[in-house]
Amino acid sequence: MPIKIRTIAVTGEKKTEILDLETPDLVYGEVLVKVHAVALCTLEQRIFRRDVKMPLPCTGGHEVSGEIAALGPGVDAGRWAVGQRVAVRMLYNCGECYYCRTGRTNLCTKALKKPVREGLLPGPGGLCDYVIVKSQDLFDIADGISYEEAALTEPLACCVHSVRKADLQFADTVVVIGGGIMGINHVMLCKKRGCRVILSEVDPARRELASRLGADVTFNPLEKDPVAYVRELTDGRGADCVFNTTAIPSVVPQAIAMVGKTGKMVQYSSMHPDAPVEVSPQMLHSSEVVLTGSVSPTALDFDTANRLINYRIIDMKPVIFGTFEFKDAQAAFEQSIVPGTFRCIITD
Repeated sequence: MPIKIRTIAVTGEKKTEILDLETPDLVYGEVLVKVHAVALCTLEQRIFRRDVKMPLPCTGGHEVSGEIAALGPGVDAGRWAVGQRVAVRMLYNCGECYYCRTGRTNLCTKALKKPVREGLLPGPGGLCDYVIVKSQDLFDIADGISYEEAALTEPLACCVHSVRKADLQFADTVVVIGGGIMGINHVMLCKKRGCRVILSEVDPARRELASRLGADVTFNPLEKDPVAYVRELTDGRGADCVFNTTAIPSVVPQAIAMVGKTGKMVQYSSMHPDAPVEVSPQMLHSSEVVLTGSVSPTALDFDTANRLINYRIIDMKPVIFGTFEFKDAQAAFEQSIVPGTFRCIITD
């Protein structure tokens, strides 16, 4: 039976409201989850600021954890049970396009056209007190792991995907540009891969946090020539891999220039608005540098991130700025867009 739910919806520029909705019925393979924590990602912040023009009202939220409230038909009751604590993979993929069929679900051609069920609003849909998902998109939360930590499985999974693409080797020198939550995640993951990690970040508090979490070198790119300094630290060669986790287009040429021969530059962050940059074909030819991007996690990346958190290999607590009650969603959104803020998490 459908149930009455609440959603935190963006209804205008820098404006949210709590609206009443009704869930559709569960269909085969679906589960109803009582949401306990939703983190406000960069996507939600961009929708809130109207940098991303989603139709309004819109329900954001794709970094989600909660407990199972009901099982739909066809769900394995031996595997899943009411009351079970779960991290939730909210990102849609169709399962039928070329990229889904070849295992690259993060590149699904229909991902931006998520079907909207009757009674719900457009958007990722996690900022509700209940959500409906397929059982295949549930991941166990280990004892002792909070809902707030588990909600950050998705952003960690995004960074797992990025680091996988880099194919890092022991003792590689890695540069992470930007010390926000995604930059810090890259620092932690690259250290677990046995790399020397250099962080370029203007904020001293973020540099200090990165050092505590494993960064070998941190520096302020406004005080040093970033490219020259990275070359100095690598005996003139350049880095084996550079991750640009900032949304600053002018940083991209700098990131490319930091890479040594046969190295990789991973453009992690999306750009809104986009601003193309020049690349030297001769440089690509003569250096065999690889320029690539990273977007969203696959189910494998999500599963890996889930285990990294559950096994306490990666600690997500340092990147949680604070928690806000459901009723205080407007304040949570407003805080989330303040420069220097890590993840704001809405709890219920």
